[in-house]
Amino acid sequence: MDANNYHRCRKRKMVDKSMGRKRSPRNAKNRSGRRVKKRSVEIGNEYEVDITEITPNGAGIAIIKGFLILVDDTKVGDHVKVKITKTYRMNAEAEIVT
Repeated sequence: MDANNYHRCRKRKMVDKSMGRKRSPRNAKNRSGRRVKKRSVEIGNEYEVDITEITPNGAGIAIIKGFLILVDDTKVGDHVKVKITKTYRMNAEAEIVT
């Protein structure tokens, strides 16, 4: 048995063990079960928010429908009108509208 036949034989056994399905590599992630959460804010929209906390970097944190909004140049207790500039998976950045 030469090397090529040996590897072909091993590949067949792997396929037979998995009942005809191809096995995914170990580092592959299962993305079929991941939910895509619809963002409650959109870029360019304006909202009135209350700053409830401050990040270690100094940005104020506001929450709109469970979505974190980061606003620069604010402090806890401020009530400001903001415009969304960037959105990410878990949060968004906004700037103050005067």
